[in-house]
Amino acid sequence: MSRETKLITYPGPAGVAENHDFTVRVRANGGEWEQLFVYDVKVDMHQVRHASMAMFDCSGPIEIEVTKNEGTVDACVIRPLSRGVPYVLDGNTITLTIDGPQKLSVEVNGERFHNLHLFANPPEVNAPSPDEPGVVYVKPGIHRTEDLLALLTAAGTDGREMTTLYFGPGMHHLEEVIFRIPSGKTIYIAGGAAVAGSMVCDSVSDVTVRGRGVLYLTEFGRFSAFRGVRIIFSQRIRVEGITLIDPPHYSIYIGKSEQIRIANFKAFSTKGWSDGIDMMASSDIEIEDVFMRNSDDCIAVYASRWDYQGDTRNITVRNSVLWADVAHPMNTGGHGNHHKGDVIENVLFENIDVLEHHEPQPDYQGCMSINCGDNNTVRNVTYRNIRVEPFELGQLFDIRVLHNPKYNPVPGKRIENIRFENIICNGDGGNPSRIAGFDADRTVGNVVFKNVTIDGKPVTDAEAGSIRVLPFVHNVSFE
Repeated sequence: MSRETKLITYPGPAGVAENHDFTVRVRANGGEWEQLFVYDVKVDMHQVRHASMAMFDCSGPIEIEVTKNEGTVDACVIRPLSRGVPYVLDGNTITLTIDGPQKLSVEVNGERFHNLHLFANPPEVNAPSPDEPGVVYVKPGIHRTEDLLALLTAAGTDGREMTTLYFGPGMHHLEEVIFRIPSGKTIYIAGGAAVAGSMVCDSVSDVTVRGRGVLYLTEFGRFSAFRGVRIIFSQRIRVEGITLIDPPHYSIYIGKSEQIRIANFKAFSTKGWSDGIDMMASSDIEIEDVFMRNSDDCIAVYASRWDYQGDTRNITVRNSVLWADVAHPMNTGGHGNHHKGDVIENVLFENIDVLEHHEPQPDYQGCMSINCGDNNTVRNVTYRNIRVEPFELGQLFDIRVLHNPKYNPVPGKRIENIRFENIICNGDGGNPSRIAGFDADRTVGNVVFKNVTIDGKPVTDAEAGSIRVLPFVHNVSFE
């Protein structure tokens, strides 16, 4: 039985910056071409540049035509390389066919900073309709958050509870910027909608933020510190399908929360401390099918920090693409309660493509980094089926119990039971990787490397992998 082919495109919101480097068209089943709106997305804090992003929904095979509007195209690369997407180059036009939803970077003439990000989303399941019972439809414009809350918490004309705030296509500005979502509610940002504001889940439960639209924070300065989505002291929160453009601070910020699911989330950031998804003192977090291009850590797993106190456990990140223009793609262990120490455990990174890692400061390098400070214990962390493409500056692994005076009043306690399985680094791995304890009481133990290759060569021992095994480390094995 053949799969049904679907193609859904969306208009660009008036007031959102458009990029004219590429013209992008899509079609299904040999039908009429449809031109996509190409968003302007800024990338790389070191030297901010303007890249392109276009998106649509699909199932089944879709033909895509990408035309570079100025200059010549001498070469093209489509990443992640693991996708193996073929293309045809005819003059300045690249034509490719994808077999279904995926997230790609189209790079011409070796250019990674003025590239085209292509997001082919899966069709939405059970998306709300603007005219169905319980849905409050919001037209584009400037909105007072108290007015939106009043609409969302009032009863409808039929007496039913309103459950969903639906931002329709177009540009929306939240006058107070922050929107605090009540328990049991859904915020839906439709395809073709952009919301200049930050979604906050504070001490709530059963909240969903979803859609095919955009959270648009590029107009806010660095020290305004707004996040795309803030989830604190909350349970059963879901973020799905939306795209975030240039937040001043984290893309998604999770503190002292549990049962959080993030799926098909895409984010770009360029400002200082504009991490991707960071979590503190939280548990049971599932992150799946995300694309993070950040100017700080893409994914960071911490224990206690600020008002969020406690251990962190049961974290899964899978089927995702991570692009760190600055700092780490994957970072674990840096923060905890230094008085008593916390535990970070049961963490899985699986089926991930790393497209970049650029960090000039040696203490913050590592595509896969466990930097254990603040009396923390980090244990039972697995990296499985990770593909790392050639990166600009950094190192592949960094596993250390350390004392970083800038962030840690005291060193970490220990790191144990760490597993790297089916790791492919297509480049040379950058600077030598490190495994290091701090002293005889603060050690690293039981680290397994299984089926790890760097630049096409199997890693059979530390020397073969350019891994420095430093003092206070025991039981490092290679399989």
